[in-house]
Amino acid sequence: MRIGIIGGGSIGLLFASKLAAVGAEVTIWTRTEEQAFVIAAEGIRLWDAEGGEHTIVAGGEWLSRERLAKMEAGRLERADWYLLALKQTDLSKETAELIAELIRRTPDRPPLLCIQNGTGHLGKLTAASAGDFSIYNAVTSSGAKREDMRSVRHTGQGSLFLARTPERSQGERRAERSEDDFRQKMLLNFLNRAGFDASLSNDIHNRVFQKLLINAVINPLTALYDMRNGELPAHPARRSLMKALHDETKPVLLAAGMKEWPDSWESVLGVCERTSCNVSSMLADVRAGKGTEIDSINGEIARMAAARGLSAPLNESMLRLVEALGKR
Repeated sequence: MRIGIIGGGSIGLLFASKLAAVGAEVTIWTRTEEQAFVIAAEGIRLWDAEGGEHTIVAGGEWLSRERLAKMEAGRLERADWYLLALKQTDLSKETAELIAELIRRTPDRPPLLCIQNGTGHLGKLTAASAGDFSIYNAVTSSGAKREDMRSVRHTGQGSLFLARTPERSQGERRAERSEDDFRQKMLLNFLNRAGFDASLSNDIHNRVFQKLLINAVINPLTALYDMRNGELPAHPARRSLMKALHDETKPVLLAAGMKEWPDSWESVLGVCERTSCNVSSMLADVRAGKGTEIDSINGEIARMAAARGLSAPLNESMLRLVEALGKR
């Protein structure tokens, strides 16, 4: 099975190394030529969840309009899937169009599986695809930390749920859908062999909303307090702020279509406990001086609220406060 993984960050390196370790032919499409060369020459260094160190062979390519322009039509090797592991902050309209062009140039136009936080990516990718290939959405709870451009640490085992987005068009051929179903089974087989506990979901939108609720509470507060997930609820004042942010966010997501979730607060606390030693991706970005996904998480909640006549002042405050961290 051949898989192209778009994005050389923590999740991209994790999925690439784990899938390659069980026999998939993996190529990582990175933002920079340097990272692509290092991965192709030295492989991916993976520290697994038990602490073992492995070097995994993978291919490296870099994604740019100039690079694609130099590739002759049909030069790209066949791929059975592309997995998109970019952060929302890195997925501009132009990048979405570049990804669509990459897939169009690949024989048989394989499907694209999106592994992102938030909800903003699907609109950009659907518009860029123009119905030329299938798009799948995924939600994962696996944790990873990138140590350098070729090294990743698996910080938490988790599950993965995926589902195909709505039909590309009313006139989609049955043969295309049948081919997608075959590829889907093949991908699930490899993901499970790689240890990702993957399955299909007929409720993917609800799972996206649930993860958004958890991220909207944990990520900004760990970034603001500069602490690991498990430390966050340990102090009564911080726990109270978490609860207030949860209680503001949940009605917004329910109004947007999330199903009733009676134990949502307990689930937030459970994530903090299970990932107690983890540094959230938002805190990692702040520490590294990078842009965060705050606008795609709490900013998106605030926009959802405004569109439905609701208020979300805490989410708006999280947005402004975390954005201000990058201006120190």
